[in-house]
Amino acid sequence: MAEKGPPTTRAAPEHWLMGAEAFERRMPHHEGMKALWETKWRAPCLRSVYPFHDGAFEDFEPIFLNLIAKDVNDGNSADYTSAFIPTARALEKRGDDAAEHGSPDAKKTASNFYLRAACLLRIARFPYLSGFPRVTNQAKWDAWELQKAIYRKAGALWSPSPLLEVTIPHTHAKGRDRDAIPAYVRVPPQPSNRTGRDAKTQFPSVILFTGLDGYRPDNTARCEEFLSRGWAAVVLEIPGTADCPADPADPKSPDRLLDSLFAWMAADGRFDASRVLCWGLSSGGYYAVRAAHTHKEQLLGVIAHGAGTHHFFDREWLKRADGHEYPFQLIPALAAKYGYEDDVQAYLEGAQKKFSLLETGILSMPSTRLLLVNGTHDGLMPIEDSMLLFEYGSPKEARFFAGALHMGYPMANSSVYPWMEQVMATAK
Repeated sequence: MAEKGPPTTRAAPEHWLMGAEAFERRMPHHEGMKALWETKWRAPCLRSVYPFHDGAFEDFEPIFLNLIAKDVNDGNSADYTSAFIPTARALEKRGDDAAEHGSPDAKKTASNFYLRAACLLRIARFPYLSGFPRVTNQAKWDAWELQKAIYRKAGALWSPSPLLEVTIPHTHAKGRDRDAIPAYVRVPPQPSNRTGRDAKTQFPSVILFTGLDGYRPDNTARCEEFLSRGWAAVVLEIPGTADCPADPADPKSPDRLLDSLFAWMAADGRFDASRVLCWGLSSGGYYAVRAAHTHKEQLLGVIAHGAGTHHFFDREWLKRADGHEYPFQLIPALAAKYGYEDDVQAYLEGAQKKFSLLETGILSMPSTRLLLVNGTHDGLMPIEDSMLLFEYGSPKEARFFAGALHMGYPMANSSVYPWMEQVMATAK
């Protein structure tokens, strides 16, 4: 008699590993802007860490104190979003003035002002944004466009690896997919000792999938880490967010997105096809897990960082996740992100069957090397969704951080880069 394989569906666990108290608790920052600033955001803002990386406390504190004084508590409101624009514009002007001097020090100063402005605009367009099938919030979309424009100014100053804004033809588009993939690309400088038309170096590369609210301009430090190791960076958004052209309602649209991306990378000539990694952040971790299985031949290794794969779509999980560590309401953002627009009920009832990587059979496929990283008390993407993968398909690797919240910050990155280096070194 043939052995039975692992089950193709799983009910929500009776006890979540984060603990009943943490699962049931509604975090205090959900009580309004004052609570958000004082109990959740002020501390990371002081340290310029997520989501305030590239930013400065002196820019943010007056804005939040003003929002609190005016009793602005809705992060989706135009009043919230517009509060950040004047300071961002003022920083942009300071960047423009510094850039005019043209010296290396002046360019560095200008870049810093531009990045501070872009960080303000990141928080202005929080918590979620998409242009597919239509713009979800016009005020936030305007802030997004301004963020990209100012970040573009910073990126132009980053010699010898400036920011390249690339429009990749979506040659495998189908159905409602749009026909172009906006991406950021940064490549190391070509070695000076190589000459001639055919002497171009092909670089190891990292495809970076962004998340629910962090997009292309929000990954400066990660791209610098890649460049410091001699790797190119290709950064793009995931379906249902920002500028991504893939149909968020179609579970197979990310496969077509990658097909088009790999075709472009092969034709471009700057990327070493034998040494390509993929790193998915938060909601991007879901797409990284999928890619590790659907595109295992093109990927040397994959990092799924804070991934939701199955239980994340479960109604039992979602009914409490709204009160966990996400700064604003999570469920309406997820419903829109997965193509349900404002029909939250349809998302709660149908998303797991449609998108679960377990129920759709993806997890039973063989995969490339796959590193799973998260905190064991993640209240957005349950740690159970990473652990589940060990029961299916190819062997997996993992680094979990006991007691840490979503993505295992701030410790997690220190475990990812050495793994990436080791995997890159295995390429023949």
